[in-house]
Parts: sequence; C-alpha cells; structure tokens
Amino acid sequence: MLGTLRDALKTQEMRKKIIFTLVMFLIFRIGSHIPIPGIDKTQIAALIEQVKLLGFFDTISGSAFKNVSIFAMSITPYINASIIIQLLTVIFPRLEALAKDDRKKIVEYTRYLTVVLGFVQAIGLSIGLRSTLTNPSVMSIAIIVLSLTAGTAALMWIGELITEKGIGNGISLIIFAGIVSRIPAGIAYLVEYAKQGMTNVLIVLAFLVLALVAIVCVIIVNQGERRVPVQYAKRVVGRKMYGGQSTHIPIKVNSAGVIPVIFAMSLMFFPGTIAGFFPDNAVASWITQHFTFTNVWYNLIYALLILFFTYFYSSITFNPIDVADNIRKNGGFIPGIRPGRPTSDYIMKVMSRITFFGGLFLAIIAVLPAIVMGFANMNIYFGGTSLLIVVGVAIDTMKQIESNMMMRNYEGFMK
Repeated sequence: MLGTLRDALKTQEMRKKIIFTLVMFLIFRIGSHIPIPGIDKTQIAALIEQVKLLGFFDTISGSAFKNVSIFAMSITPYINASIIIQLLTVIFPRLEALAKDDRKKIVEYTRYLTVVLGFVQAIGLSIGLRSTLTNPSVMSIAIIVLSLTAGTAALMWIGELITEKGIGNGISLIIFAGIVSRIPAGIAYLVEYAKQGMTNVLIVLAFLVLALVAIVCVIIVNQGERRVPVQYAKRVVGRKMYGGQSTHIPIKVNSAGVIPVIFAMSLMFFPGTIAGFFPDNAVASWITQHFTFTNVWYNLIYALLILFFTYFYSSITFNPIDVADNIRKNGGFIPGIRPGRPTSDYIMKVMSRITFFGGLFLAIIAVLPAIVMGFANMNIYFGGTSLLIVVGVAIDTMKQIESNMMMRNYEGFMK
C-alpha cells in the first residue's frame, strides 16, 4: 500500500488528484467548524451525552453536529435520496430503463431529492432541538433550516467533485474523513477514562485487542471471495483455435461493501427525525426515549436492515442470468452444470449463501459497539459501523489508485 502511494505521488496526474482530494477534505473540516447562529453548543453537547444515537451521528459527521456547524447533518440526506431512487428503479420499469440509458438524469433526480430530504430533516432537527435554541422564533428556525440544507447541498457538491477530479468515491470519502477526524479524540477519551479510574485498564486493553481483531476480520471478509470454476470448450474459427482454458467467476463474500451499513444507518435516523415534528405526541416521545443506540430492538432492526440491503444491493450489482448468458455465448460452462438456466440457478444459489454470510458478518460488526457499551459501560461511538466504513473505503480507494496506476502503465507500454 505504501509503495503504491509512493508511486502515485511520483506521477503528476495522480499527485494532482490526491492533492485535490486532500484540499476538499480541508474544506470539509473547515466547514465542520463554521457555526450556525441561534443554537446553544453546551446544551447540544449535554444532549449528545444523554442520547447515544446523537453521539453516533456526531461521529459520522466528524463532530460537525456537536459543533452545530453548517455540515451538522453530514451527507445522510444524499444517502437517503440514493436509497429511494434505487428502490424506485426496481419498482418502476420506466425509471429502470432511464437508469440504463441516461445515468445523468438519475443523478440529477438524486440531487433534487437530496435537497428536499435535507430540508425536511433540517426542519425535524430544528423542532426536535428547539430547547437548545437561544431564540426559538420562526425567523431563527428558518435561518437554521436554510443553513443546514445549504450545508448538505455543499457537501454533496464536494463529494461529486472528489469523485470527478479526485480519487475514490467522494460521498464515501466524506464519511471516511468525518470518522477518522474523531480518532485522536477517541484515543484521548479512552486514556482519560482509564486515568480517572472509571474503568479497568484491562478492559481498555481488551477493547483495543477486540478492535484489532475486528479490523483483521473486516479486511479478510472484504478480500474473501468464492471462485466458481468455468471451463471453455475448444472451438475453431478460420485457421485458429480458441478456448480450452479454465477460469473462474469471483463472487465476493462482501460484494456490497459498506453500502448496506450506510443505507441501514441512514434509515435508522428517520424515526427520530419524524418524531421531532411531534414533540408532544406520546408515540413520538416513546421513539425519542427508547429508539436509542443501545436499545435491543433498535439493534435488531438495524441488523435486519443490513441483511436486507446486503441482498438488495448484491442483486442489483450482480445478475446471475446475465453472467450465465455470457458464459454460454462464449462457449463456456461450469463443470457438472448444464449451460443456461441451470447455470444461473447454480450461481444464484452460491451467491445467496455467500451473501448471507457477508450480511451476517456486517450485522454483527455493526451492533458490536452496542454490546461493548453494555458490558464495559463505556461510551464508544467509534464502533463496528465506523470501522466497516473506514476499512472498506480505504480498501476501495487503494484499489482505485492501483487501477489508475495500472492503466497508466498500460498506456505507456502501448506508446
């Protein structure tokens, strides 16, 4: 990895992309400290300590929520908009056809929906956090709502710029930067926690060992794959003979990456946002009090959503019928399996088993911090979900850098 980064920095084009990405990170971090007027920071900090879910939301936003900055909502409205658009493309055939023929139009719809959802979420946050407002007037709430919505739109724009002119997926990298920025504060928190005698040093060491084991497991699962063997028959075209070689279809254990976790996490914020519109309602009050990060039902629903989105996203990105057709058209077959429908059924069966294991692993890692907080009585926000995002985004970004370097080497060879 270090060698790849060193070689990338030596290349002028790659160096410009990396520097551009780092500059966008700097803008993101500066924006995370630009405050919104009219909100008491001390009350927000106290509220984050009481409501664990808000603490986790603060981690994802890179402390922008605690700082009550213009980026307090992070990029979650964009993620929610992406979820809705992808679900609609599956439901409506015309939208699915549009997604295949005109991808730019889908991106445009996602942008518009992001602004709408950001506006709705900003209203929910403003009403839900009205006790922290220094002046809870209509004009003050309107300024806060517009500031939060504009901050989300700006983050969306920064993410798209990173994807276009930088390295990696811009939206994922923004979440990555927000989480990584909290690591120094998290380490200092653990040290101070141990110094004050609020927990045993052995518990802290056990937590660090558990974190290291979790990182290793995440890397192994992300890199793991099931290789389905494919044999190509020999065929004569003119005077040349083609085929006869053996290859395989790589089916990744975690083919969906961190997308299911991000999708599920974004949806879990919806109940609290909707409850903020009805502060005096009994059901809304129950959701605010019990739908928390350490609640058993919250984590169960969270795990089930991760499993669902793992299957959903894997089925979108990998179509066994198309794969089986391509194998048949090229004269290939899976040993012991007839070409056509039996091949697609076999690939679907293998993929379902692998996807279940990958989704189950994602769910376990995602709810791991809640289990640690329950047993160790430690307020840990940098947990399984953050770990999955950081490791997954880091691996995907490094793969993109390696791909760009390889393409550049091929171009030089052809010249």
